[in-house]
Parts: sequence; C-alpha cells; structure tokens
Amino acid sequence: MALWVSLFCTLIASLLGGLYLLGAFRRQRPDESPLDKGPIPWLGYLLEFRRDSSAFLKRMQRKHGDVFTVLIGGHYFTFVMDPFCFGAIVKESRSKLDFRTFASKLVLQVFGYQPIEANHTIIHALSTKHLMGDGLTVMTQATMENFRKLILFDLSSGKEKGAWQEDNLFHYCYNIVFRAGYLALYGTEPYQGAENKEKANEQDRIHSNQLFHEFRKYDRLFPRLAYAALPPKDKIEAERLKRFFWSMLSVKKSCQKDNISGWISEQNQLLAENGVPEYMRDRCMFMLLWASQGNTGPTAFWLLFYLMKHPEAMKAVRKEVDKVTRENGQEVKPGSPLINITRDMLNQTPILDSAVEETLRLVAAPILVRAVLQDTKLKTSSGTEYTLRKGDRVALFPHISVQMNPEIHPEPHEFRYDRFVNPDGTKKDFYKNGKKLKYFNMPWGAGVSICPGRFFATAEIKLFVFLMLSQYDLELVNGEEETPAIDTSRWGFGTMQPVRDVRFRYRLRL
Repeated sequence: MALWVSLFCTLIASLLGGLYLLGAFRRQRPDESPLDKGPIPWLGYLLEFRRDSSAFLKRMQRKHGDVFTVLIGGHYFTFVMDPFCFGAIVKESRSKLDFRTFASKLVLQVFGYQPIEANHTIIHALSTKHLMGDGLTVMTQATMENFRKLILFDLSSGKEKGAWQEDNLFHYCYNIVFRAGYLALYGTEPYQGAENKEKANEQDRIHSNQLFHEFRKYDRLFPRLAYAALPPKDKIEAERLKRFFWSMLSVKKSCQKDNISGWISEQNQLLAENGVPEYMRDRCMFMLLWASQGNTGPTAFWLLFYLMKHPEAMKAVRKEVDKVTRENGQEVKPGSPLINITRDMLNQTPILDSAVEETLRLVAAPILVRAVLQDTKLKTSSGTEYTLRKGDRVALFPHISVQMNPEIHPEPHEFRYDRFVNPDGTKKDFYKNGKKLKYFNMPWGAGVSICPGRFFATAEIKLFVFLMLSQYDLELVNGEEETPAIDTSRWGFGTMQPVRDVRFRYRLRL
C-alpha cells in the first residue's frame, strides 16, 4: 500500500511540475499587462509568431493594446508598442534588463560561438576605434578600393561600349556589397611587385565570389536555425557551412592576408589575451562576418529598386551625386579617370542620406529583446504603469510601433526619398500626438545594444549606390515592375529580403 501511495504522489508531483513548465498556472497579476498564453501549452504562439511575426504582433496589438505579454516557446515576452516607453527600456540598467543573456544563447546556437564577458566591451571599443571617426575614413577608402576591384576594373577596357547588360538586382547588389565589405575587413591576397597585382586582384574576385555563394546558402537557413526549427537534412548542411566558414575565416588564414582591418586583427588579439582558444576565435570571425555583411547587400537592393521605381527620387539623388562629384574636382566621362569616393564626399549627401533612411524605415525590422532580471516598473505615455516580471523577456518591434505608424510617418507604405530631410538639408523632427519623438526610426536598434558597425554599414551602402549612379544608367527591365513581397520568415533578423528577384539593366553613362 505504501508503495502505491508513493508512486501516486510521484505521479501527481510530475504532473503538476509538467503543468507548471507548460505555463498552465501562470496568471496575470493586477499590475501586469494583458496575458495571452495562446492555444498550445508551452508552445503558446510560437508557430504563428515564427510564420509571420509582424502579422501576429499587429493582431495582438489590436486585441490587447500597446503593452501585452504572450507565451512563445516556453518563454513569456512582454511586447511594448508605445514608442514613448522605448527610452526607459533601452536605457534601463543591465542589472534589471539585460540583452546579453538572450544574445549569447542565439550566437551560440547560430554560429557555434560562446561569447565571453568582455566580448561586448571589446566589440564596442574596436568599433568606435575603427568603424567611426578617423577609423571610418580608413575603412571607407579600403571599401572603395574593393568596389573598384569588383565593379569598375573593366570600365576602361571598352568591353561594354554603352550596351545594356541585364542581371538579377538582389543577387547583384548582395554579391558586390558583401564581397567589397568582406575584402575590406578580412584582407586581400598578398602579392609582390606591380606585375603580380592584377593576379592577386583576380584571386580576390574569385575567392570572395565563392565565399558569397556559401554565405547565401547559410543565410537562407538562418531564420529557421535561429528558431531551432531546421529539418535533419538542413541541420547537416548548416553544420557543414559552419565548419566551412570556421576554416575559411580562421585566424591562421587571416594572418596570411594583406590589408586586414584593425577591427578584425585587434579583435582576435584581444580575445586571445582574454584566454579565448583559437578554435573559438575562428567561430567569432564567422559571427563578425554575418553581423557586418548580412544586411548591407539586401538594403542596397531595396534602395536601388526604390530609386529605379520612383524616377523623381532617382533624378534627385543622381543630381546630388553628380554635384558632389564635380565639387570635389572629379568628373565621369569617357576617358576620364575612375572616380574616387571619399568619406568626406559621403558626408555631403543629405538627399541620399534621407533615401537610405527611408529604405531602412520600410525594410529593416529587428526585434529588440531584453531579459528581465528583476521586477521592473514601466510607465506608458497614457499614465498606466505595468510591472515587467522577473524571468520574462521584454521586446520592442519598432517596425510596427514607429516605422510604419501613420501617425508618425504619413502614408507609411509609400517610399518618399525626402521624408527625413528638410528643404535646407537639415534633418526633420517627428512627432506623435503633438509630442516630439526621440525614437522614430530604429533600424540599428538602440541603447547599449545598438549596432556598433552602423556607420560602416551605411558607408558601404552609400558607396555602392554612389558608384552605381555615377557610373551607370540604371532601369528596371519591366517598367511596371511590382514591389516584390517580403520573406515573412525573416521578421526580427534585420533587413527583410524579397521572395523573388527583380531583373534590371545597366550601361555605362555616356
């Protein structure tokens, strides 16, 4: 009899424990936001969220208001859609709201890299040194040289002679921007003597193109890999690709390159000094490649697409590009030297800046997540105060909250190249309910987790578009081309990608 009682008690305890883990006993407290646990124990809304995060969050916002808590894959997420609350969240101390807990798990799962405590400090310090200020001037020049190597090397050969060439726009932009950024950061083929320079350049073109094709394979798997939702066959492929990049970007191979950036070389050095083993530093190099190059090419695609689709925008940006080129003593004409675009020139383009910002507003959609380490109060703009519960996660999705909010950006689905610039070239302010907003466009995140490489990424995009507009006539093959739909599985991971490519054509400007 005692045995049966013991077994019965054990069964009941196991059942209650399972129900607890599945979230059956979670209840909304009086000072907490509306709670919605979804239709499936533990999973909650995971399947719907993974399928189309934006559509799901819009539905939840209509149902519950600007602050709500939902169960997603065993974790409770409180989504805050009130932009006036953003500052309190992104500036809250790490002892209360910590983004590193979530980020570290994701980085380990996706890249096989286990971050150390000093990682965040190292990346930010070296990004400030090499990807901002004087360091950015050096990196801009290095990227410019690699763009010339990739897309301008045959301009003086007379091969094209004004004939139109056709290509797929997304592939073209992603390919060229990725490769130029990769070569600028990770170094180029060494050579001795001027006679070997072109051979080394050709090797860089071949090697970077091969690397890009493998990167695209991994990039396509990325969303499902991040959700741990890959089928067995794709899991095997993801592991193969990880090992490929760990080898190709290894610190041993990096040491054999010329012109490796300080951002990469010093990162390896500081990680070694902090006791990170070599195999783990190889993995860090892969993480840095995706972080630096995973969104710039897709953004360049959307920008060029919108410019070609909106002739008035193309005319205004090209006029500015030509003006800046002339004012800096350069000219694009047959037989003239290839132009050299400097960081100083990129600082003279308020209209291009606005077009870049508008593109990011439309297509950049990160989800910003913080782990709640202790109960934290949050006051909304309406005066309502909620408590964020310890152990939960708090999340922002600025794409819905501010970037596509018609109260902040009228006709938010329309591309307006000058949305972010005043007629005198100064930046516009934005308001909601008559109150000025600090956070009206957040493609790079905010606070301590803001993208440290955002200035370099912007410079890459602007360099590429500046070159394309100055050197080529560009047009869509189909003059009535519809804007392609986006891949909804990529919500939350940066710049969105199209579900299909778009044909375009280009020729040397005469």
